[in-house]
Amino acid sequence: MRKTFKFMPLVAALALTGCMSMAPSYERPQAPILTAWPSGEAYADAKLNQQALPDWREFFTDERLRKVIQMTLDNNRDYRVAMLNVQRMRYAYNIQRSEFLPSISATGSGDHTGTPRTLSATGQDTVNHVYSANLAMASYELDLFGRIRSLSDEALNQYFATEEARKSSRVTLIAETANLWLQLGADRSLLAFAKETLDSQEQSYKLSEASYKAGAINLLELNQAKQMYASAQASYASSQRAVAQDLNALALLVGTDVPEELLPTKVEVVTLAGMLPKGVPSEVLLNRPDIAQAEYTLMAANADIGAARANFFPRITLVASGGTGATELNDLFSGGTRIWSFTPSISLPIFTGGANWATLRVSETERDIAVADYEKAIQTAFREVADALATEGTIERELKATQEYADATKQAYELAQARYRHGSESFLTVLDSQRQYVSAQTQLAVAQQARAMSLVTLYKTLGGGAVDIEQKTEQAPATVETKSEA
Repeated sequence: MRKTFKFMPLVAALALTGCMSMAPSYERPQAPILTAWPSGEAYADAKLNQQALPDWREFFTDERLRKVIQMTLDNNRDYRVAMLNVQRMRYAYNIQRSEFLPSISATGSGDHTGTPRTLSATGQDTVNHVYSANLAMASYELDLFGRIRSLSDEALNQYFATEEARKSSRVTLIAETANLWLQLGADRSLLAFAKETLDSQEQSYKLSEASYKAGAINLLELNQAKQMYASAQASYASSQRAVAQDLNALALLVGTDVPEELLPTKVEVVTLAGMLPKGVPSEVLLNRPDIAQAEYTLMAANADIGAARANFFPRITLVASGGTGATELNDLFSGGTRIWSFTPSISLPIFTGGANWATLRVSETERDIAVADYEKAIQTAFREVADALATEGTIERELKATQEYADATKQAYELAQARYRHGSESFLTVLDSQRQYVSAQTQLAVAQQARAMSLVTLYKTLGGGAVDIEQKTEQAPATVETKSEA
């Protein structure tokens, strides 16, 4: 019973550890944005339903694109680093949380001392041996004022912020992969049209040469035909370069070569599968991982203030050990060889040259910076969504007008050719209508690409849908991982 009472002060001290925190109570800052999405003529055609954002596997209906996105998430090195950063912060949190518990280690030692006869009290050479085996508790701080708890809360929120950074990286990668895939399809459409135009211009130039030799056209008309042919050659070379660069960029983003059967051959269409979630902007935008990351960073800075405040109060530390000692190794665990020590200490800061006050002011300033960053993140997100909605509200009208313009220029070009063949129109008119037709077709491909990318952009700005159920990143542990260490 006496042995039990000897350890009661230590047990009571451990029970008091972490019983309070000096960190300020956290309150989420008011979102500095409008309470409703913007409205007006630019947003009138943004016909979006009020369903929740779908996961990217449901949003992107093209099976080829889904496979390419999955390849990106599996192989992209930046995303791999983001996941490793989460793992690193998780273990950093475990390290900080381990300070709640005392560190205990087992030690064994042997001390051998030789004394010459000139120094020995017996006048003979002597050798002394001392053996000991101990369980020792290293210096352990009682967290009476919440310093360790505040540091643990800071590490936990930093871990959560890193996890949100991974989610943000994931959303960005999905959007970048989709946009680059769509851009490749648009550039391949332009390449096919550029090849068609080049073949047509080559044929027209050869006919013009024959007509010039026959005296049917003058040198000016021949040179105009040559200009169009040269322009078509340059446009075809430019389109070839664009497609090659798209393939290189996609291979880098995906992290590996993409099979040809998974690549688009023309402008693709993204199907809308439910976009704008219910709720006011301040609620919807909180689903974005970058805003969640900013808030966790703010909460970490808030917890750091508690640690800075605790520096003004006493620190109580405990050091204890217990074991056996003997002069002979075979007597080490015999009766009457028990040794122990218990060394509590307290330190109170009296004069630190203003270091504690400066540390507190730094923590408070970092908290204020984190508030500003959080508010700016919300404002930036609101602007991005508003811009995406404005695009959605106007892109269909733009695409329809561009399609009508392209159809009209095609008909005008065909009519000019027919009239030229019957001698009722000049060759200059044919060349001019052809130039407008080529330009209109290029604008149409760009508008079709913008239509598809608009939906991808809106999907990204709204936070990217549901959490990836295949993500294996672990959540913060409720308790410290305990593993035997060699």
